[in-house]
Amino acid sequence: MPSAPSHTESPPRIAVLADSDTRWKWGALTARRLAPGARPDGFLLRGRATPTPRQLAEVGVDWTRLTETTGPEFAAAADPARYDVVLLACVGGAVQALLHGLAHAWRGAPRRPAVVTGYVGVVYEKLADGLLLRHGADLVLANSRHDAERFRAVYEGVGADAAGVTQCALPFLEGAPYEPAGPGIRPYTVVFAAQPSVPERREDRRYLLERAVRHARLHPRREVLVKLRSRPGEHTTHVEELPYQRLAARLPGGLPANCRLVYGTMGGVLDRTDLLVTVSSTAALEALHRGIPTAVLTDLGVREQLGNHHFLGSGCLVSWDRIDSGHLPKPEPEWLARQGVATEGAFEAARRRVAELLAPPGPPPLAPYYTPETAPGYLPGILARHGFDPAGRPLPGRAAPPDGEGALRRAARGALREAARGAYRHGVQRVAPVIRRMGEL
Repeated sequence: MPSAPSHTESPPRIAVLADSDTRWKWGALTARRLAPGARPDGFLLRGRATPTPRQLAEVGVDWTRLTETTGPEFAAAADPARYDVVLLACVGGAVQALLHGLAHAWRGAPRRPAVVTGYVGVVYEKLADGLLLRHGADLVLANSRHDAERFRAVYEGVGADAAGVTQCALPFLEGAPYEPAGPGIRPYTVVFAAQPSVPERREDRRYLLERAVRHARLHPRREVLVKLRSRPGEHTTHVEELPYQRLAARLPGGLPANCRLVYGTMGGVLDRTDLLVTVSSTAALEALHRGIPTAVLTDLGVREQLGNHHFLGSGCLVSWDRIDSGHLPKPEPEWLARQGVATEGAFEAARRRVAELLAPPGPPPLAPYYTPETAPGYLPGILARHGFDPAGRPLPGRAAPPDGEGALRRAARGALREAARGAYRHGVQRVAPVIRRMGEL
């Protein structure tokens, strides 16, 4: 067993558990912001959104260095003698299950790692549900002053300890400040940042694509890029039932020469962007951080369901009609300040808090708000879904596989998992839309 690292060493040893491509990006970058110079150990939580090697490489993660795992397997692997920090970059239910599983696994240990979690982007839905599922982590990172105030209000509203809420910023707000391209260097570039699940309806998604195409035809000297999150068959943090690739293939006349679909990292695409257009993507915050003109669309309304209500007061809300006419939104400085778009020194408080937790005598036992007493009709189901019983113990058959498991059996298990994921993707992207349309007849 590896010896426990000294808390005077820098950087601390970090284990990152993530369950999708975007959360991997958030988790890896957050770990490096918390501990500059750290080389975190990566664990990939199996599930419907498990990213492909291409998706991981796109967000800068070396998939060959990751360990694919389940919740109980990770709880066993997160040895308190090996790690100083455990960063949970997962959906809320998985975070809650791991908090209980880790509490059980670490019971009786002389010390335990600090546990950190947070959100990968704008929090515009399930605020109370998601926050209470994350309660119990030593640090619940808030990406802005606005979020920190909301998070504390939720915890205090149920009588839960709010001391873990720690203000920071989105870790991927980086990149060179925007500089307009000079004549002859490149065409003026408009980027529409598409989202996997917003909006949901086929008609709305086709409308947005058609408006991007119309803008390209109205401005033939501009380049219009439709930035996509995944290729067909891949899954992201949110399920994408109606990929834009399929909608683009059915457009009458196809895409004009100055309009195309693109992939790659958002930072790389923003390097050549003069105007970012989106419904409510976190890409808007990335663009605003760099000073790139940013338009948050009002065409489908300003609605909580779309998430664009988050940008009320930003100065960025605008329609495609105004964009077509040449309007460039100007962001409001006070809104930018409240939303954490300025990141100078944003992680200092989090680094201090981690150092305090790791100093003797170390952090206290994990104490989530949800327990079998506070949520007897809710918590057991969440724990069971992730492989734990109500006491945080691994369910029978869900603990780590034996060390002697042969390569053939591991390969067979992997093939079965991939077949199951393929069936799930087919059901989400092919079967579910057909059933939904039949139900509307």
